[in-house]
Order: sequence, then structure tokens, then C-alpha cells
Amino acid sequence: MSLRASMKNSKDMSSNSYDSNALSDTESEIPVSTAADDGVSHVNHQLKRRSSSMSSMFSLHEEPLPPPEEHEIRAFTNDNRHLSFVRNLHMADCITMLNGFSGFYSIISCLRFTLTSQPHYLQRAIFFTFLGLFFDFFDGKVARLRNKSSLIGQELDSLADLISFGVAPSAIAFCSGMQTTADVLNLVFMVLCGLGRLARFNVTVANIPKDQTGKSKYFEGLPIPTSLWLVLMLSYFIKSDRIGENLPLGLLWEGTPYEWHPLSGLYLLQGCFMISKSIHIKKP
Repeated sequence: MSLRASMKNSKDMSSNSYDSNALSDTESEIPVSTAADDGVSHVNHQLKRRSSSMSSMFSLHEEPLPPPEEHEIRAFTNDNRHLSFVRNLHMADCITMLNGFSGFYSIISCLRFTLTSQPHYLQRAIFFTFLGLFFDFFDGKVARLRNKSSLIGQELDSLADLISFGVAPSAIAFCSGMQTTADVLNLVFMVLCGLGRLARFNVTVANIPKDQTGKSKYFEGLPIPTSLWLVLMLSYFIKSDRIGENLPLGLLWEGTPYEWHPLSGLYLLQGCFMISKSIHIKKP
């Protein structure tokens, strides 16, 4: 009996030793198997931070959207098929693309005006900037109806906004008669301020104070779609045939290297207001 008991104890000890080694091996393999997922987890963590604070000009009363799911992140990072980018777009992303299309078509209409001098092309350019505003509003509504946030939605929205509410309004101003060197510098300044403001928003939105629902309490500087008040003003001047040489406030220092239209100074002010950190527009 003692011999059998001894053999049984020896077998149990070896079995326990095997189980312990197997557990040890399993534990040592866990970091290796999950190492490839660290990047996805990091991205997911960042998206959770951003999605809790995502806010646009048209989502003042909306709850933040949930962050993208992990399988959507993997689809963007690991899908190497042709046109995989298009396959992974959300419906709201496609609407955001229409915002960018509207801004670009507005610029094309401005180019057609320079070729033909027909004012209806400028009116068409103005129409497409406001069509872009509609799509900028509508993409957020679609995302909330589906209760799904996009992995690249915020970046797409910023790029489309720069075209529709930065470049297009400046192109309309140029075609309206603000064409001196000083005028163009003012227009370029506003576009660059819009670019900087959008980039700053994407980076710092997580640091802006939040309310209990996770929404930002205020806008830091004027949102870039507010530049459309300048487009409205130019629309009135176009209808009144007060463009080109008939621009209000006239041309100062004509015939000198410093000639400029004081009206273009409004674009300079708009740019300053957009990048201001001291202007806090409280959200309702």
C-alpha cells in the first residue's frame, strides 16, 4: 500500500507541475497574442475621449455619440482590399463629402464667372456655399438618427468645412472685386485662420470644460461656418450690381502698391475672431 500511495503522490505532483507549467506558458503568451491589438485599443481609448466631447455648431442640444466599435476600427486599419475606404464609410461620411463637393463646386462657379463675367455664376457660387451648410447640418443629424459615430467623421467634417466656409467665401470675394495684393492677403489670412481653428479644435476639444453630459460648454473662437455672413453681404452687393469698381467703401491708395478695398478688412477681422482664444461663445 505504501508503495502504491507513494507512486500516486508522485503522479499527482508531476501532474500539478505540468498544469503549473501550462498555466505559466499560457500567461506568458497573452502579451504576445494581444500585442497587435494594443494599437487598436489605444485608438479606441482616444476615440472614447473624443466622442464624449465631440460637438459641432449644429449639435447644441444633442447627447454625445458613442465611440466607434472595435470591429469598425479594425476594418479601417486592417482592410487592404481595393476601395476598402469607400466600403467603410458611414452614411454620415457620405453626406459630409457632399459638403466638400458643394464648396468645390462653388469655387468652380467662381472660375466660370472669371471666364464669362456673367453674374449668375456668382449667385450659383453663393447657393452652393449654403448648400454646404445644409449638408454640414444634415450629416450630424443622420449620425444621431443611426446612433453611430464615424472613425474619420470629425476629420472629414473639418476638411469639408475649410473648403465650403473658408476657401469658397474668399473666392467669391475675389470675384466680387477684392483683387489687389492687400485684398488677397486679407482673404488668405481668413482661410489660414480657418485652417488653424479647425486643427486646434480637433486637438484641444477634449480639454475644453464639459457639462454633465460630456458636451463642451462653449465655442473657443467663432466657428468657421459663421463666415457665411460675409457671403450674405456679398450676395446683396451682387444683386445690387455693386461689385467690381462699384464695391462699397471704394478703393484706398489707388495706384500705389498699398491699394486695397476696406471691405476686405472684414475678412481679416473674421479670421482674427475665429482663432481667438479669449472669445468664448456659450452653448445653450
